[in-house]
Amino acid sequence: MAGEAPPGEGLHYPRHDDVAKNAHLRALEGAAEQLTLFRVDLLDKESLAAAFRGCEGIFHTACPVTDDPEKMIEPAVTGTRNVINAAADAGGVRRVVMTSSIGAVYMDPSRSLDEEADETCWSDLEFCRNTKTCGNAAQAYAHVRDVADAHARVYEAPGASGRYVCAGRTLHRAEVCRILAKFFQDPVPTRCKDETGEMKKGCRFSSSRIRELGVGFTTASQCLYDTVTSLQDKGMLLRRDADMFS
Repeated sequence: MAGEAPPGEGLHYPRHDDVAKNAHLRALEGAAEQLTLFRVDLLDKESLAAAFRGCEGIFHTACPVTDDPEKMIEPAVTGTRNVINAAADAGGVRRVVMTSSIGAVYMDPSRSLDEEADETCWSDLEFCRNTKTCGNAAQAYAHVRDVADAHARVYEAPGASGRYVCAGRTLHRAEVCRILAKFFQDPVPTRCKDETGEMKKGCRFSSSRIRELGVGFTTASQCLYDTVTSLQDKGMLLRRDADMFS
């Protein structure tokens, strides 16, 4: 949970797993002087209140992702409600920026895929509940740096309000595989398990509102390349000498 808390007022829990998990945050430039870490449970209102004390801005990006709907829905819904209420009760918070999912925008069978989805679009709840992901699918991609820039600009722009779609180019997963195969030497799948001969069409998104705030979008190819090389740098994927961006 991040904000502009007074120095030294963090809730410190000296657990080894937390120290290792947050090492990358403590390694950031200026972290020793400016970063205070809090242990927060979205369903624990008191922990939220303690973290928000003295803050002017809240970025709510935390939400569990799991295959168990019961373990995901309550923190997502009740937890977000708790964040909003705690921010309101804190007194000094002037803006809350909440990260949602693009899945809240486009999953509506009554809407044509020939039309761009924007901030006025909402997904159909029952359709979401009955839809399972599959290999033959397409989705929009955005570089994490562009997403971070979008959060900062929405927070800093005086007139910012409401929803902002932050989505770049839409790619079918087969296109993603072809792009990755160009850059990296490891074998990349080229067929979907549920392939029917026709690639499913993906939704296109309008990000005009966020672009008006000055946010630009890195190309999808660069986004995918940077994702893999980041995993290689962290030792999660092997790096081959022949891997290169061209």
